[in-house]
Amino acid sequence: MTPTTADATRATVQRFLALRLAGDTEGLTALFADDVDWLLAENPAVPWIRPRSTAAECAAQFTELTDHTVPEEARASIDTVLVDGADAVLMGHLSGTVRATGKSFEGPFALRLTVEDGRITRHHLYENSLSIAQACTP
Repeated sequence: MTPTTADATRATVQRFLALRLAGDTEGLTALFADDVDWLLAENPAVPWIRPRSTAAECAAQFTELTDHTVPEEARASIDTVLVDGADAVLMGHLSGTVRATGKSFEGPFALRLTVEDGRITRHHLYENSLSIAQACTP
């Protein structure tokens, strides 16, 4: 059976999740395309949320998130993964605690990824930005 575009996308998404869970910034940098369509609503109160476009900047977001939150209290669950050709949408719930304030945040999320030639070219994350901003505010 010949692998389909959807199969390749699903494999790349699984690799993304494994690298993310392992905190493998080098692996994530290699997985992101050289130029990434990154969308995460700007939020000046949140130090790890900022515009990004290169593979290294995108991979660094995960390190910055870990630097500003309490890793032992971080939770993410994925309820649904939808794959259609080169696109994947992951939906679930996330929560955590901001290290500087000790305040918690939580809420649902949706992550849209696009995979081309085995690399992530689009990363659009939709999350409860209000809860995160409130947790970052002393």
